[in-house]
Amino acid sequence: MRPLVSMASMQFISSTAPRLALAALLCAAGSLLAGCAAGVGIGIPIFPGVSIGVGLNSGGDVNLGLGTGVGPVGVGVGVNQRGQVSAGAGVGASTGVGGGARVGAGVGTGTVLYDPQSKPATDDVPRH
Repeated sequence: MRPLVSMASMQFISSTAPRLALAALLCAAGSLLAGCAAGVGIGIPIFPGVSIGVGLNSGGDVNLGLGTGVGPVGVGVGVNQRGQVSAGAGVGASTGVGGGARVGAGVGTGTVLYDPQSKPATDDVPRH
């Protein structure tokens, strides 16, 4: 009786399984987050665990930031071209694509810490 799967095909499956799993994860995340904001960026490690990055979001904002992470969890702070300072945290996964480069996807949340264009809060009560 012949085996249904050869050793060569098992090696192919085991070497491509992580990439296929990541692709499936990206597709699932994309379909779930279709109505949410998205962005793309590049990070350059400046020393272990810390990177400086540049990104572009779906609203057209260009961001420069500093981030750190442990395992799949990361946090960062950045500033955009309008001077807004924001912070965020997220979780993600990545895989190597050759030449030391990695590609990945993640989900996270962020908030604006400072907006130079926002007006200070005012009292609605008249002063005497």
